[in-house]
Amino acid sequence: MTQIDLQRGQKSGLVEAQKILRDVRGIAMTQFLSDDVVRHPLVQKIINAYERYEQNQQ
Repeated sequence: MTQIDLQRGQKSGLVEAQKILRDVRGIAMTQFLSDDVVRHPLVQKIINAYERYEQNQQ
């Protein structure tokens, strides 16, 4: 979710799909965390920064 790059006010199809499908039996959603990133450590720092920013916006 932290990597959605839509302009403010535009609805994300991914967010909508999660809401619509969350109670449908047989469908599961997985949200990856920065710990799941196995690339360069700088990428983890960037993801963490976006997550902190997103939390502060709410």
